Parts: sequence; C-alpha cells; structure tokens
Amino acid sequence: MLDFSNIEAYRENNRIEAKKALGGLPKSIWETYSAFANTLGGIILLGVEEYPDHTLHPIHLPKAPRLIEEFWSLVNNPQRVSVNILMERHVQLIQAEGCQIVAITVPRAQRYDRPVYLDGNPLNAYRRSGEGDYKCTKDEVWAMIRDAARVTRDMQMLPELGLEALCAESLRRYRSLMSAVRPGHAWEKLKDKEFLQRIGAASKDENGALHPTAAGLLLFGHGYAIVREFPYYSLTYREGSARVGARSEEPDGVFDFYLWVSEKLMQSRAPAWSFPALREALANTLINADYDGEQGVCITRESSRITFENPGTFRVSVDEAKAGGVSDPRNRAVMKMFTLVDIGTGGGSGLAGIYELWQKNALRMPEIVETLRPDRTALVLSFEPGESAGGGTQLVLKAAADRMLVLEHLTSHAQATSADIAARLGVSPARARTLLRRLIDEKIVVAEGSRRQRVYRLRR
Repeated sequence: MLDFSNIEAYRENNRIEAKKALGGLPKSIWETYSAFANTLGGIILLGVEEYPDHTLHPIHLPKAPRLIEEFWSLVNNPQRVSVNILMERHVQLIQAEGCQIVAITVPRAQRYDRPVYLDGNPLNAYRRSGEGDYKCTKDEVWAMIRDAARVTRDMQMLPELGLEALCAESLRRYRSLMSAVRPGHAWEKLKDKEFLQRIGAASKDENGALHPTAAGLLLFGHGYAIVREFPYYSLTYREGSARVGARSEEPDGVFDFYLWVSEKLMQSRAPAWSFPALREALANTLINADYDGEQGVCITRESSRITFENPGTFRVSVDEAKAGGVSDPRNRAVMKMFTLVDIGTGGGSGLAGIYELWQKNALRMPEIVETLRPDRTALVLSFEPGESAGGGTQLVLKAAADRMLVLEHLTSHAQATSADIAARLGVSPARARTLLRRLIDEKIVVAEGSRRQRVYRLRR
C-alpha cells in the first residue's frame, strides 16, 4: 500500500492514476479501471491532484463515502462495466495529510474476464502503457476474446478446407515418429483419414465430410493454406541477424518446423545438458503462440544465448508460469498432438525446470519479456555465467515472489535504489539489480540518474 503520509513523493505511472474527483465520480475512472484490469493492475486515487511538477497532493473529498457508494453501484452494473473484478478490500477510505481520499486497487483480470470493457461494447476496452490509458485496437480486443474462450482456437474445424490442404509427407513423418516413440500403438494401422480424426487434426461436418481442424492445418498444412486461415502466420529461425534457409526451403507447418529447428539447436555449441530444455522451450513457444497475432514465431540463436519469441502474452501471470504447476496452453489441440509423439512432455520440466537447470549450472537466469502493441512474449536463455548454484525449484518460487515484492515496493514508494530493493528482499545488491534490469526490459520500471545515484521508478 502507498505511504499516504508522504503522498507528494509519488508520481503517476503505469500503476498509479490520480483524479481530483471534486465534481463527483469522474467518467475517465472507467477507462483507467479497464486499462489496469487488462494490463498489470494498479491503484486509482480519488481526491488527489497532480501538480505541474508531476507531484501528487491530496485534496479533501467532502462526500467520499457517497463517492464510494456510487462507484460500487456502477462497477456492478454490466451496462457500465463488463465485469466487477474487485472485492470489498480493494476500495478504501484513507486519511492522507488531513484529507479524506479514496484508494481503489484494481488487480489484473483473469484471462477469462478479459477484455474488461465499457458500455456493453467489447471494442470499448483499454490498456495501460507508458503514455497512459489507450483504447485497444480491434486486433488487441480479439486476441483477448480468443484467450478468454474455453475452446481454444486450434480446436475449431475449418469447413472451407479439405484434407488436400495438409501435406502428406509431413503427416508421414509424424506417424513415423509416433511409431518410433510408441511402437505397436493402437492407431498404427489406421488409414490417414481415421488417424487424423483420432489425433484431433481433422473432424467431420454435419454431412460426414472430413475437414482439417486449425491444429491439423497448423501442424501439417501447406504454407499457402495456412496463410489463408492465419494471415500473419510466420515461422522464422535466425542465427545472429541472418535468417537461415530461403523461404521455399523452410518447413511450412509447425511440426516440421519443430523438427528442423530442434536439429539446428542440437548442432549449436550449447552444452549437451541443455538440449532437453531447449527442445521443450521450442515446443512451448509453438504451443503457446497466437497464430492470429502479428510478426509470427521467431527463434534466434546467437553465440551466447537463444531467444524464443512468439506472438501473444502469457495466459497466466509470468510469475505463475515461472513457479510451475499451472498449465493453460493457448493451443490445446496442438499440445495434445505434440504430446502423442513425446514433444513438450516435460523433458525440461517446464519453465520452472528450466530456471532450476540454469541455476544448477550457474548460468545467468532465463529472462521473460512481455511486450504490448503488438502482444509478444520472449524467453531468453543465456549461456553466460551467472550467480552461484543452489536452491532448485525453491529458487524459482522465490524469484516469482521477489518480482512481485519489487513491484509492490515501487508501488508503495515513489522511488527506490537497488540497495533499498536488496534490503526489502533480503538479497545481495547484485541480485536486486538483476531483478530491476528484467523489469526494465519488460518496460515496467525505469532507471533515473547516474550509476552512483541511480533510482528506480515504475514507468509512467
């Protein structure tokens, strides 16, 4: 919680919004509520004014309790806001420097509640960036709607396509791999059409005609057919800044791309112990990509690191993903078909296992960066030396908790030094600086001042 006895030390940022509210509940409060809910969460302060020097100052709200009643009435009105994600404890009446103000803490909404929108119109949704609240584009709204659905996009049958959209050679390679990892399996002697139905790559329409599912098209489709359904579809592998392979030589479908890139990664100078984790990181990237999103999947291998980047943000929080035990794949049918041939089945023990493995081998800890406009997620695995080994899964859990503590500290304090963060977490200054660098990379935190007098704030 903020230090309300020293509120003038704060600034508006990507997690704090101040509104005077002297004329009643401001209309713009709902844009900020929507923006915080659809992004990282934040605190709305009513009865607080921002001065020209950007400092915050409380001003007495004479009818603050009535303001709170009005807020609760409207936040529970679906004609005003699509969903109320608040509990009673999230709205507080505060005494600050002799003034009564209202503090509303808005958490990040769960994916099934997003987008949080206004006035009964899903396109009237907002997000928060360094420039303040902005109205979401149609693509951003549709991405959140897709993620909110119980049935994932890749499970859908594509009735306008026939099975000729699928590459027979790609399917043959998949079936050969399945026979190798599951010799004598029950589906081994099925004909291709029935096999495709069994694995979820094809489905019958009401007339009994067989069509690919979106997952079947993504895994085995010809490039021309995939791009018709997913116009932004792109799979890229780079070594340094150079793209490897001419477009006509690169695999079209996700399955062949996985096999091709996996082989490239195994030929790299990465240590042998990392290969299962690299394969799993690659599989997770393909399983969780939003193939309707912009810029496509890109795997970049450099001399000392490998970056796995895909369109779409995390469907669970980054900290839950790091801690492990939570599975919410964007492409559930793709994951199932990968699992049938032992791809992405825990060889690297998931993201938590990757963190543990990198810590065990004393390498720089993996970095996850989420960006908006367009939505993208990147996992960076470095092979440079890092902090000393030890801690295992407990360390991963602590890393997730530490990240939240840093955000909470910078929310409740206007600024902090790396020494302040180190003391708050009970870690070394080097560890604190590492956490802060990651939050800077994620565009959540900014650094100000020279090295000796550097302070950190939440991004405006």
